[in-house]
Amino acid sequence: MSDIEKVKQLRKATGAGFKDCNAALKESDGNLDKAAEILRVKGIAKASKKMSRNATEGVVVISGDEKKKSLIEINCETDFVAKNNDFIEFVKELSEINNNHSSNLNELHNSKMSNSKTVEENLVALIAKIGEKITIGRAKTFQFDNARNFFYQHSVIKDNVSKLAVIVSLNTTVKSDIIDLFGKQLSMHIAASNPIALNASEITQELIDKETNLISEELKNSGKPDEIIKKISLGKINKFKDENSLMTQDWVMDSKMKVHDVIKNLEIANLNINGFIRLKIGE
Repeated sequence: MSDIEKVKQLRKATGAGFKDCNAALKESDGNLDKAAEILRVKGIAKASKKMSRNATEGVVVISGDEKKKSLIEINCETDFVAKNNDFIEFVKELSEINNNHSSNLNELHNSKMSNSKTVEENLVALIAKIGEKITIGRAKTFQFDNARNFFYQHSVIKDNVSKLAVIVSLNTTVKSDIIDLFGKQLSMHIAASNPIALNASEITQELIDKETNLISEELKNSGKPDEIIKKISLGKINKFKDENSLMTQDWVMDSKMKVHDVIKNLEIANLNINGFIRLKIGE
């Protein structure tokens, strides 16, 4: 086999560049297996160096069906890589594995992919090949009894890969155009309105304290009496809770209604929201 043929074969097997393959073959005296090992070791070294950099771009990928649906975030350094075919193929397969493991990231990293290598091994190889830091970020799976999952994607790159994605679970098994439309619209509402929690009672005390401090700073130089300031502060906090709780947000399709009003008006017995997740790259 000629040197050129060996380089071609090594490139096909490892995905590494021409220069790296050529150098590895020289170092291994033409031994393909040894050259592959050299590239793997160097790839791991390169990947380790890249992991100290910032990865603020990336994609969110949806997988699953109405009964069980998952979201997973994969970050990279540039939008260019987020649209790279090798990256897209990796994240699409990764998303299916994530759904199978119900977003257990420890299990995910050790799972085998279609090439019989683990997710972790494929991740390292992809970092070495592409030349950017790539990390697996947030993940969530929804699987409830007697429920239906709906989703929405924004800034779609390809198929189930996008920059923003939402999953919302409704505790209903009703199959109708009304429920289908509501599920789709509710997913779009969550994408646009970005609620913090389903209900005000689920907003963490840490967030409420932070907002309270910001309001206090805003009002302390107003010159108003303390009692008035307390009332204004309480009003602002209540407004913050209403605007950031899904059930009390203004419905994006009709601002005269709240989300809980829309659900009530559907007149479907025991219809409630089990939960939701909204993932957007950069947030």
